[in-house]
Amino acid sequence: MIEWQWSGFADLTALELYEMLALRQQVFVLEQTCLYPDIDGLDPAAHHLLGWKTVAGKRELVATLRCLAPGAKYDEMSLGRVVTSPSARGTGLGRELVAQGIACAERLHPGHAIRIGAQAHLEAFYASFGFRTVSAPYDEDGILHVDMLRPATVI
Repeated sequence: MIEWQWSGFADLTALELYEMLALRQQVFVLEQTCLYPDIDGLDPAAHHLLGWKTVAGKRELVATLRCLAPGAKYDEMSLGRVVTSPSARGTGLGRELVAQGIACAERLHPGHAIRIGAQAHLEAFYASFGFRTVSAPYDEDGILHVDMLRPATVI
């Protein structure tokens, strides 16, 4: 069972922030061997979705993403830094994370489209959530990406 936590940056505890940055570093920097500035100045303006699982009595962060308001990075709101821990892969958690993230983002910024910069090999995964590719593939930090857009939900 996953405990979902949707928090503004200022509402994260020091330990929650540490766990979030550690998971992103583990996956994006170490596993994917991308030397890039994960701490990019956008986190303080973002809302963060954290997925916690209790394992052997200890609360463990197994998934996270961030949501930026329209205008913070793109004209549209955006989801990014989408990550699941290696221990949770293959369980459907990534699908649950994105679905939860879209729902939270739409509650926070109703009536806005969502833009993502997706790793190209995940294009079909994001398309299953209604995102459509709106750019040619491009290299970002040594990994092929595409920009994808999910139209605004009519309220």
